Amino acid sequence: MTTTDLPAQPRLKRALGPTALILFGLTYLAPVTVFTTYGIVTETTDNHLPSAYLVALIAMLFTALSYGAMARAFPVSGSAYTYTQQSFGGHIGFLTGWTLMLDYLFLPMINFLLIGIYLNTQFPDIPQWVFALASLLLVLLFNVLGITLVNKLNIAIVALSLILVVVFAVLCIKELATNPSSQTPSLIEPFLPGKGGLGPVFAGAAVLALSFLGFDAVSTLSEEAKNPRRDIPRAIVLTTLIGGAIFIVVSWLGALVYPDWRAFAHVDSAGVDLMAKVGGTFLTSFFVAVYVVGAFGSGMTTQVSVSRIIYSMGRDGVLPKVFARLHPRFQTPWFAALIVSVVSLLALVLTLDQAATMISFGALVAFSMVNLSVIRHHLFPKGGRGRPSTGEWLRYGLLPAIGFVLTVWLWTSLTATTFIVGLSWILVGVVYLAVLTRGFRRRPPMMDFSEKEELEEEALAAEA
Repeated sequence: MTTTDLPAQPRLKRALGPTALILFGLTYLAPVTVFTTYGIVTETTDNHLPSAYLVALIAMLFTALSYGAMARAFPVSGSAYTYTQQSFGGHIGFLTGWTLMLDYLFLPMINFLLIGIYLNTQFPDIPQWVFALASLLLVLLFNVLGITLVNKLNIAIVALSLILVVVFAVLCIKELATNPSSQTPSLIEPFLPGKGGLGPVFAGAAVLALSFLGFDAVSTLSEEAKNPRRDIPRAIVLTTLIGGAIFIVVSWLGALVYPDWRAFAHVDSAGVDLMAKVGGTFLTSFFVAVYVVGAFGSGMTTQVSVSRIIYSMGRDGVLPKVFARLHPRFQTPWFAALIVSVVSLLALVLTLDQAATMISFGALVAFSMVNLSVIRHHLFPKGGRGRPSTGEWLRYGLLPAIGFVLTVWLWTSLTATTFIVGLSWILVGVVYLAVLTRGFRRRPPMMDFSEKEELEEEALAAEA
């Protein structure tokens, strides 16, 4: 039977070009997230936050390149799960996807928590959980309605965030020009190591690297991209570079206009103090509004990403097939999105600190495995191949190896609680995998990529 004889199967709608993919990644990153950890890392680095962001950007670029290489090889929606599965087999692929879900499942919930916290500061008579629940339901609705609507919202959210960044930058320059201070550092000082040397800068970078989560989420949209092999790798790298540039510029200007970080009322909300200094009450209120909108956009894009991973695992049979259901009209994984929303209901009872301990672990596992997958797939593929060239050893050997080492270094920033939660989650996955494979005597279900490749080519030809 040829692929043309196969009955038509529901599939995700190809509607995203390169610009839409970059906007998705930037919305996931949430440019205003620079203010979330602003005070904490400024304190850690003694007002050398830009240097920490620069180190973090360099570190994450290596892993971004690895994601791009694997997205080009496997243009489907499973992200790290698919890449590891195709490189190392079903067992390791399943556990990678399972671990990654720990991060992705709780990221939407954290955004809903932040929305409740910030809006409650403006409307204290309304409980936090009301705002969190309302945003959760809206995100679920937009996810079901389709990726095209999500893309339109992403354009508005990124535009609003950039307006805030531009207004902040202009006001900072005005502040520096009209109210010079003897405490103002030189233009390059924030990029140099402080009194503690490189140690505090690296410690800050380890925390900030996790702010770049979002470039990897672009890879989950491979089946909704018009030209995934070309546009997904480019969007991954450009999302990382653009997001990093925004983080560096904002933190640099902040370090110049507010050099005495000890004067922050609270390091957790240092962004509010920064806005009040350069723009007064109006800019502070505008900042809170944009922050909430950015959190909503991040919650929306994180739910889109994890629902696609769950959809891929359900389609492959490693999760129940019900998770692979697509909405007959909108062609979206509505059941997977519903499950993510149910998990996000924990935002109504958990605190931000409790939720935060449950992320990062999964992301770093995924980063590590994708870097190793590049080496395995391109240099030591299944079935063997000719001897790799010097250029291939550099591109698919050295660069991902550096990315892997840098990712391992990032593990040092995780808390003991994060390790406990993460390892417990992996243990649950091992037990489930043992049941699925009847004591590991059977191979777990895997994607038939040869057939999938033919269907992908047909879809691309039809779009053309």
